Amino acid sequence: MSDFLVMNRLILFIFTIIMSVAMILIIKSAKGGKKPFVRKINGLEAVDEAVGRATEMGRPVHFSPGISSLGEQTAAQTLAGLSVLGYVSRLTAKYDTPLIVTIRIPEILPISEEIVKQSYLAEGKPDAYNPNNIRFLSDEQFAYAAGCLGIMNREKVATNIMMGAFWAESLIFAEGGFAAGAIQIAGTANTHQLPFFIAACDYTLIGEELFAAGAYLSQDPLQLGSIAVQDIGKLIAIILIVIGTITTTFDWTVITDFISKYSM
Repeated sequence: MSDFLVMNRLILFIFTIIMSVAMILIIKSAKGGKKPFVRKINGLEAVDEAVGRATEMGRPVHFSPGISSLGEQTAAQTLAGLSVLGYVSRLTAKYDTPLIVTIRIPEILPISEEIVKQSYLAEGKPDAYNPNNIRFLSDEQFAYAAGCLGIMNREKVATNIMMGAFWAESLIFAEGGFAAGAIQIAGTANTHQLPFFIAACDYTLIGEELFAAGAYLSQDPLQLGSIAVQDIGKLIAIILIVIGTITTTFDWTVITDFISKYSM
């Protein structure tokens, strides 16, 4: 086995140990009551207010978990959206507010149904759960978008929450919600769609904020710990980039010599 492979595996092993120990310590500390700091995310802080507004107006909340399947590269965005759905459905169950969930991907339908059903059970209101409000519209992108627009206008939704992977239909959704007079909270990691959400929605989660949404809303120690450890990993990467930049600028060849030695 070459020196490069040995050193490469050693570095990876050391990094894995450091991150694992950090995660264990952070999660243990969080379970003890000292949760890691997570900066305020205005879009998530507004979820309670948005559901409360719908409750006061006696109008429904519309939720879309995006249009990505679980077999695509953007599946993580769909899962993040479903975690937000769990929180939103708990609120709507608590306040007896109608919740309409629109689905494009067939495999997401039973998952969404179970999430909402469990939320109503957790709030002690199983009879209030209406499976007809979890609606599969179409697996065609723009047919789904048209169906959502129709629901927003017919049902006069007071709140429109969109969390997940969105593409060309994003502006259609946002404009439809605006026309219906709904308060809108959107989130996606598809950067090419963010300008449309920012322009037309009241609050927008940008990029990684979507992936932190479940932990932020639930305040679960395990999820918060994983976010904190990811931030530690990013900090280490930034430090290494800065060190590499400085050494290259001043022609210090220690790091480049090390890389050259073990990359042959």
